[in-house]
Amino acid sequence: MIRAIIFAPLLFLLVLFALSNPQPVHLGLWPTDTTIDIPLSITVLLAMAVSFVLGALLLWLSAVGARLRARRAEHAVKMLEAQVVELKARVNAAQAAQKTGSTLQTPHQMQAISGGVVTALPRPA
Repeated sequence: MIRAIIFAPLLFLLVLFALSNPQPVHLGLWPTDTTIDIPLSITVLLAMAVSFVLGALLLWLSAVGARLRARRAEHAVKMLEAQVVELKARVNAAQAAQKTGSTLQTPHQMQAISGGVVTALPRPA
């Protein structure tokens, strides 16, 4: 509904512009002898449309880098979140082992607790 409210007056202005400028314009392509006679309003509206499309294309191409950086950042966040979950599980397992008085000595025990991932952590001083 809002689109109709915005675009109706713009469309009305475009129609008024086209009806107000029916004079023919002689357009020619320089290296050749090709010429065409078209109304001034169509010439102006066509030039505006081509400019709009080229500007939108340039804007889209300039945003490609930002989208690529955002995708890389999302991937890094997912990897870091997975690492946080793994480290929390290892901390909880170490705390549970301290409460029971046992220590996790073998890599198999650590692998079972951490969900199959064994990474080296710095030893406490």
